[in-house]
Amino acid sequence: MNHQTKLEQAHGEAERIFRDLIPRYGMTVREEQISLCHAMLDALFQNKIILCDAGTGIGKTYAYLTACILLQKFYPARVQPVVISTSSVALQDAVMKEYIPFLSQILLKNRIISEPIHAAVRKGKGRFVCDELLSWRLTAVQEKNKNSEQLEALQSLQLHLDMDTVTGLSSFDRKQICIPKSCPKDCAQLHTCRYRNYLRDSRSAEITIQICNHNYLLADAEHRLQRIRPLLSDYRALIIDEAHKLPEAASQMYSKSLSKEDFSELCILLIKEKLVLTAKRLELKLQLLLNEISHSLTSEESGRSAFILSPGVKDALRDCLSLLRRIQNRLPLHAGNYLSYQLGTTIGILNLFYTENKSYILYTQRGRDGSPILCAASREIPEQLRAALWDQKLPAILTSGTLAAGGSFDRIETLTGLSGNTCIEHFTAPSPFRYGENCLLYLPEDLPKTQMGSLWETECLSRKICRLIEATYGHTLVLFPSYHLMGAVFQKVREEIKFPLLMVRKNSQNTIRQFRQLQNAVLFAAGSCWEGMDFPGDMVSSLIIARLPFPIPDPISEAEQKRYPSLQDYIRAVVVPDMQRKLRQGFGRAIRTETDTCTVSILDYRALPDGRYHQAALNALPSMPITGKIADVERFVREKKGPDYFIR
Repeated sequence: MNHQTKLEQAHGEAERIFRDLIPRYGMTVREEQISLCHAMLDALFQNKIILCDAGTGIGKTYAYLTACILLQKFYPARVQPVVISTSSVALQDAVMKEYIPFLSQILLKNRIISEPIHAAVRKGKGRFVCDELLSWRLTAVQEKNKNSEQLEALQSLQLHLDMDTVTGLSSFDRKQICIPKSCPKDCAQLHTCRYRNYLRDSRSAEITIQICNHNYLLADAEHRLQRIRPLLSDYRALIIDEAHKLPEAASQMYSKSLSKEDFSELCILLIKEKLVLTAKRLELKLQLLLNEISHSLTSEESGRSAFILSPGVKDALRDCLSLLRRIQNRLPLHAGNYLSYQLGTTIGILNLFYTENKSYILYTQRGRDGSPILCAASREIPEQLRAALWDQKLPAILTSGTLAAGGSFDRIETLTGLSGNTCIEHFTAPSPFRYGENCLLYLPEDLPKTQMGSLWETECLSRKICRLIEATYGHTLVLFPSYHLMGAVFQKVREEIKFPLLMVRKNSQNTIRQFRQLQNAVLFAAGSCWEGMDFPGDMVSSLIIARLPFPIPDPISEAEQKRYPSLQDYIRAVVVPDMQRKLRQGFGRAIRTETDTCTVSILDYRALPDGRYHQAALNALPSMPITGKIADVERFVREKKGPDYFIR
């Protein structure tokens, strides 16, 4: 059977799966989903890379899983699985526990595959429990008055290896009992270790799908580039779901940082080697360095400040480097490899700042305790991604609900190092939801032009938000571009709103859980809440976007701007696409099912018909009716909602 015949048969199998088999289980399948699966099959069979922008409700996960299974059916290779990389633990769990078992069941039953689909989730050491450390920790808390929920979670880990599967576990306990970065060779539980058994099982030949997150994928790629043992088994194809998050993961992977916590860990390692006086001298030097850096920190909204090598900082860096090198040269032969590694890493990062290395964007930001963190962001992330992933010449699917910006894939190609790649294909599958009937976009005609960050802006936003909440009878999610603006508006409206009002800060999951339990509450959110939150039904029937989500300037964006001939070129190529993608993410909180109805309000004069970014905002959103009158918002809610909606 030649290659083209195999591809045609795979297309036929895909159509049978989506048109006949899956609908038998009560699931809706659309033509767009079948077309998406066909496009993915073409890329996998033809060794290409495809960027798939798949709107909410398309069913992209079933599409790429089906494509992967058919690839393995028509081109069997038992020792080479497919890798699926995601950004979130929630999606990993869903793929492993819901999507794969469902597909495996129906494909086995209908003889499309002859064996069950075997998959394994691959995670970093910090996600798993060390049996030896767990035993010590349980003994340590035995006589203490420990929180009952935390104690129960701790005890349950005797049966559960993956700490993500246990609720109620404290962050302190996690750190105490996770797999250490370097396991001792004389561990008493070496031969019964559950983690070692997990690694062995996940690398077995019967595993046809490996599931990991983006950071783990990139760590594996780094191992391969350095010719050390890979983390993942050699794979034949790569699926990157939530692909819009890949550049962020790459930034974490290829950038470097040092915090007070890192310095403390290094000193603890020295104390364990009985170098107590040395640790105390180093602790003093490092604290003096942090004190000097603190003087240069600003209170910029982004939280990032350009690194300034002042005379005081330079002297403190020189003193730290000098002491660290002396410690490194005089390290006892019996000292652990991990201590030597940490010393070398610390010296290397501090030297970047001492020499003001031009390969990195150097900046500082405050940690949770207020102390400064030294950060060095790589200037070559696209090139590093190209070397790590795309130069391997493997077929790949990159997919997300917000991969394109304004209908273009240019920005994501630039960020991921795919620009200029001749093996690239694009596919767009718009959401099947009926936005024209179930959604109304409100761009207030009476919105004044205010200065960003002014008290007048806060006052105007507060009035408009209160009026909208009354018009839609609560059931509102308000998204802010910054925590500062959110806090200022919250203080203004908290006494005015008659509905339950919540604001997401720390312990966000608890706040979101509380919002879901209330019938007609109002939730203020910012940051990561622009994506990932799911509020189906009437829970969120009014989405308010307080301001267009333009990226906040920081040292990294300022460095990127210098690559463009002019400010206008930079705004057109970077700023607007980034705003559009985040606006799409925020808009995605509005309509989550086919029957949802919602009003969406953008309270930014730049998005109004005569505003500078009106068309850019519209290009980021699906087509829907637009109004400038709040009376139309009230009318829409009355027409779309039933009597129960208006019960307080």
